[in-house]
Amino acid sequence: MESIGPLEQSLHTARALVLADLAVGDAAAPDVVSMVEDSVVQRRWWVEQWPEGADFVAGLVAQDVQDAILERHGRWPLCPVCGEGDPHALEVEPELGADPHWVCHKAGVKVAAVGSLGTATGEAPSP
Repeated sequence: MESIGPLEQSLHTARALVLADLAVGDAAAPDVVSMVEDSVVQRRWWVEQWPEGADFVAGLVAQDVQDAILERHGRWPLCPVCGEGDPHALEVEPELGADPHWVCHKAGVKVAAVGSLGTATGEAPSP
């Protein structure tokens, strides 16, 4: 069995983290999973051009999927922190950096690491 290089490992990790967050709110519909796959394909080229950016791929895939969901379905993921006012989406920070987190800018708090949204909502991913 071949070993997976760092580039592929970063892409597989990004896919798994974003899918874990999508599964928390039952947002992992087939068309949304396709959005994840599309982003991974695009980011594969990006990280091949800039291998030092491999640590940034998870946050970038999360942002790509969030943007694609917004265009087709609406805001995702909705903030679990703010109970009042209009529902709003969390944002990924840093925009280009390692250790991406979902952040609520309205409350000014880190909500969860990308891939760990279930810990912030108290909800386990659906099987």
